[in-house]
Amino acid sequence: MVKQYILVILFSLISHSVFAQIDSTLFKRKPKADSSKMNIDAVYNRPFLQVGRTPLGIGGYAELNTNYGVIDGVSEGLSFQMRRMTLFLGGSLHSKIKFMSEIEFEDGTKEINIEFAALDFQFDNFFNFRGGIVVNPIGAFNQNHDGPKWEFIDRPISATQLLPATFSNVGMGIYGKKYTKQWVLAYEAYLTNGFDETIIDNEFSRTSLSAAKANKDRFEESSNGKPLFTGKVAIRHRKIGELGLSYMGGIYNKFQDDGFVLAPKRALNVFAIDFNTVLKKTKTTITAEWAWINVDLPSSYAVQYGSKQNGGFVDVVQPVFKKPIIGFSNSTFYVSCRLEQVDWNTGKFIETSAKMYDETFSIMPALSWRPISSTVIRLNYRRQKQRDFLGNPPANAGVIQFGLSSYF
Repeated sequence: MVKQYILVILFSLISHSVFAQIDSTLFKRKPKADSSKMNIDAVYNRPFLQVGRTPLGIGGYAELNTNYGVIDGVSEGLSFQMRRMTLFLGGSLHSKIKFMSEIEFEDGTKEINIEFAALDFQFDNFFNFRGGIVVNPIGAFNQNHDGPKWEFIDRPISATQLLPATFSNVGMGIYGKKYTKQWVLAYEAYLTNGFDETIIDNEFSRTSLSAAKANKDRFEESSNGKPLFTGKVAIRHRKIGELGLSYMGGIYNKFQDDGFVLAPKRALNVFAIDFNTVLKKTKTTITAEWAWINVDLPSSYAVQYGSKQNGGFVDVVQPVFKKPIIGFSNSTFYVSCRLEQVDWNTGKFIETSAKMYDETFSIMPALSWRPISSTVIRLNYRRQKQRDFLGNPPANAGVIQFGLSSYF
């Protein structure tokens, strides 16, 4: 019933927006991003439609794709997938008070998630307060994840399976930016509810931070009473690019109950670095991110649970043809490639000093067409090799995908 109520409320809002503004001049979108925009700005750096003369803005995006994959010669055939539809609702309550929310519907209505819903008090460029459901700013993709911004249908493996993509929690914190000539310095710092023991007690039989996303109780209370800290510092030169350094850490296990000590406190620490730039001469966009995870494991845990993990990706996107086509004046074609690697268990076996594997490597070439900047039609091919922690011959997968993604 909860899902139905949410759908009815959203439909009512959208219907009111449409019928209350027959005059199309009221539909004004926000300006395009400039060279000073950073990943910290992703939550607001989206197209919105103003609802009449009210302070309410509405927007969103949708993603549809096909999948045809073969793993070691075995295929399940062709499938169509409505991967997600996301709605943005926000409003300016005062020149210094804003509210923004992001509601995502995955695979039809199989999952409905509030990924962001926060109230911002914007005191100054360098000091602002945010409270609500916030996206933990670890790396860059976790915040800047909107499908229409990317030339690839799948999100990076390191951002979805190693790190929990679009990982959000209830909490509060501060953020800000400082401008100095060609440089922009930005920071974020939040205390939120955090992880729980599902990161080492899950269906994957490995250390998995992404498994914690299944715990919906984190939006109601902390699993152990200890806040998770997430902080990021980023610097951008308007002509060079952006470099970000981020950290996320805290206690993940339930170590006491009603004052009784149950177990030692066990911590996790995540470090990430991200970088993006556009080469001026060729207009080539390069985006990269790498993360390192350290988890304090109980000594009784099996060897396949890794205490150290790392992984990341590099995207190279090259525009190759820009010309008006069938009425689209800024139509642009792109050739892209993504390289990914994840090591789920970094280290060696104590008994033999042999390397532990449990690794995934992927290369994904892509072709895409943007008839307008906010809409992309994508053709991707993924070639992936995955090895178990014993280092047995890898499972080889090939996946071809065709899909559409657009803001609306």
